[in-house]
Amino acid sequence: MFFFKNHKNILLILIFNILINCQLQESSKTHGIVFLENRSKKLIINESNKNDVLKIIGNPHSKSINNEDEWFYVERILSKGAYHKLGQNILKENNILLLKFDKYGILEDKILLSKKNKNEIKFSNKNTKNQLTQKSFVEKFLSSIRTKMYGNR
Repeated sequence: MFFFKNHKNILLILIFNILINCQLQESSKTHGIVFLENRSKKLIINESNKNDVLKIIGNPHSKSINNEDEWFYVERILSKGAYHKLGQNILKENNILLLKFDKYGILEDKILLSKKNKNEIKFSNKNTKNQLTQKSFVEKFLSSIRTKMYGNR
């Protein structure tokens, strides 16, 4: 009793320090350019050039293989899930910005793909055969002999 009466202020300060360190914002992992959608709104088609883009957004994550005038920017935000999902990461935002420039470096087109557009992309179901990974006749023959040798043991 004596301890609580005289040291009430110290206990209140300790409790206050513990509670002030609690984080009210949810934790999230970001990858790429943060606030990509807001930054893309600052870019004006037929007015902005490559230098403006580098100043506003920064260097692109990748450029097109065939065309150096197509730049790609990525933004991905993951947050922790609920306790009943055992804290698995949930995809909050997944934005891709595609910028196309003309031969003079002026912005021709900008396309922002969001999480909603992700399911609309269709991929080819064709499989390609790789000649390097296929075994030669000698390799197939020796591997079959090896399986027959060790199969009797």
